Amino acid sequence: MIRAFVSATALALALPVQAQNVPAFQFSEAARADYPGEIVLGTGPGQPQEEWFRQDGALQVRNTSQATLTPFLPDPQSATGAAVIVAPGGGFLGLAIEDEGFRVARWLADHGIAAFVLKYRVLPTPADPATFRRELVAVRTGRGQASFRPPADTPQQALADGQAALRHVLMHASEYRIDARRTGMMGFSAGAFLTLSVMSADAPDARPAFIAPIYGRQAAVPMPAKAPPMFALIAADDPLFARDGFALIDTWRKSGAPVEFHFLQNGGHGFGLGRAGTTSTDWIYGFHRWLDVNGMLASEP
Repeated sequence: MIRAFVSATALALALPVQAQNVPAFQFSEAARADYPGEIVLGTGPGQPQEEWFRQDGALQVRNTSQATLTPFLPDPQSATGAAVIVAPGGGFLGLAIEDEGFRVARWLADHGIAAFVLKYRVLPTPADPATFRRELVAVRTGRGQASFRPPADTPQQALADGQAALRHVLMHASEYRIDARRTGMMGFSAGAFLTLSVMSADAPDARPAFIAPIYGRQAAVPMPAKAPPMFALIAADDPLFARDGFALIDTWRKSGAPVEFHFLQNGGHGFGLGRAGTTSTDWIYGFHRWLDVNGMLASEP
């Protein structure tokens, strides 16, 4: 069983919602995002009807029908040979797939890094949008009835999807012109928990070369015999995890594994590539420099 390293309460607050206090959500229907080359991972069925929508303007998906990977490949002239699997967050009840998936992947590809957005299976929520909205408010506020609750653990199906994604990319490294030794995983919020779960599981054929948990819980997790380099980041005003302490960072430091930790002055939670007017806006450039310093951005795969 995966170690429970995030509480259900925190995951409820980490649902893909832009507002941090009052859940005045704005929902609208949206078409499914179709990108060329989307890969079905074949890990098993999810929900029969996938729900795509915009929440406060940002594209989201819930009731994932099947796990997929969407590749964003760099121009061959600028490709570095590095690759990153990107896992969006959403409390394991949905995925903030635009702000914490596609936008991040496009930035990485524009900077020579192959990126693969993981649409992993999440727990079911009501298909009816009005019912979902009402119950989401109940979950977020603790007032009212809801047919769903966020899990206390990384769900087994999400872990299976994360491992399958890494296996696929590693097995097809030559096809994607990437180096398996420079293929890692980045996750946001619940996606950060999934990233750490994949790392902790330490499957021989699904070991990330590096990890980047972004605004995830800072509690310690089980460490493999050889922990990968880690880039971690959280804002001081994150309402969910900023008060957890830094046991995760201390575990890496004490093990001797490479670690870089950014404790931003502000930015809140769920800022993706950055929130205007805060110090979170340029963090991904620091991640890029970290990859370079650690030898991940060579010119040839």
